Amino acid sequence: MPSSPIGSMNNVKIFVLYLMRNINYPMDFVTINDIVMQTDYIMYLDFAVAFHEMLDGELIYVNGQDEKGEPLYSVTAKGAMVAEQLRCDILPSILDQSLSCALRYLDFKRRKITVDCESERLRDQTFNVTVTLYEEKKVILRTTVNVDSEYRARQMRKTFRERPEVIYRGIIALLCGNVDFLLGPTDLRP
Repeated sequence: MPSSPIGSMNNVKIFVLYLMRNINYPMDFVTINDIVMQTDYIMYLDFAVAFHEMLDGELIYVNGQDEKGEPLYSVTAKGAMVAEQLRCDILPSILDQSLSCALRYLDFKRRKITVDCESERLRDQTFNVTVTLYEEKKVILRTTVNVDSEYRARQMRKTFRERPEVIYRGIIALLCGNVDFLLGPTDLRP
């Protein structure tokens, strides 16, 4: 029985097919998993089961290989029809939000942005956590935050490594004064 917040295994399949169909280019299993996991609507085990059932049910198919020889997958005509006809089983806001998250993730991946994260214990027993994003060899973000514990420093490094694109977008939004999502409607203009 599926344990994903999205509900039934059919909803898991519709969700995955919807994302794949709207992204509309072949992706490897890991990338598909990553885009599905950008929101918390699908659990990994449900995704893995649904993926293999969709492959066996000819809703997706192998459409070439990447440079490492890994199979690339696309949605079949049958899968596109299922995604289109049954997407109304899932709230449109969930599908739209998930597609937006997936596209942002793919943009970061396509730009080949790399992540560096480190922490350093200071004499006062606090920790400086420094996070950096590189696009090719250019630094596009670097910031250092001082925290009170090794545990918090470890959590910050973990979160940054798992979702650097979310943190990057959040920092850019805050620095540009777009803080409605965080503080509510506010006017930061002088």
